[in-house]
Amino acid sequence: SHYFSHKACWSIIFQNYNSQISLTMASQTKAIPKKKGGSVLARKANESKVKTEDDLLKSGTIRPEDVLCLKSATKEYLCSTDANKYEIEFTRFKLRDLVSGQVLFEVSKPPDSEIVQNPDDPNAGRFIRYQFPKDFLRLKTVGATIEFTVGDLEITKFRMIERHYFRDRLLKSFDFDFGFVIPHSKNTVEHIYEFPSLTQEEVKEMIDNPFETKSDSFYFVNDRLVMHNKADYGYNG
Repeated sequence: SHYFSHKACWSIIFQNYNSQISLTMASQTKAIPKKKGGSVLARKANESKVKTEDDLLKSGTIRPEDVLCLKSATKEYLCSTDANKYEIEFTRFKLRDLVSGQVLFEVSKPPDSEIVQNPDDPNAGRFIRYQFPKDFLRLKTVGATIEFTVGDLEITKFRMIERHYFRDRLLKSFDFDFGFVIPHSKNTVEHIYEFPSLTQEEVKEMIDNPFETKSDSFYFVNDRLVMHNKADYGYNG
């Protein structure tokens, strides 16, 4: 079992099974042939062009820099469940207030015999709706513990990018590098989250408009998207 600790901001996504993260200088100078498409700067500018969700859905491979360009929460899932060939599976999630120690939310994956599959909705296990009391937005620091397992394949460069939005405004984006994960392992990750600063007006808007706060969690292995989970949040519970 591996244990990681990271510092980040805002909240975390859990897969809900009930459906409701040297250069070496050459000694000689060589002429580098120009590639079609203009200068290096021009190519870089073209590569960094902001991509839309539609652009990404049409592309064959989605990389971290692609999702970092998104200006709002996605409407669709950017990869199929088949992309998770590493059999990454989240089995437990706990959220606690680090100041008081109070457990705010805890859920575990039920036994396989109790999971009811919905053949009409292949994405049923990729979304969760959180309902928190309004005082949740006043918390300063929370700890989120996740337990996950992997299948037959080792995982290198396991990375999660998570982006949170209120309506079409980015609240916070953060990035976790989990590194290497051995096959057939059960792993525990704890993130320490410091909430972003919100004005009283922003807090009121988020309370008055439940589930308009949304997030996307993108999981990459070797810089290729393998999982995409979504969530929304209400603070009027």
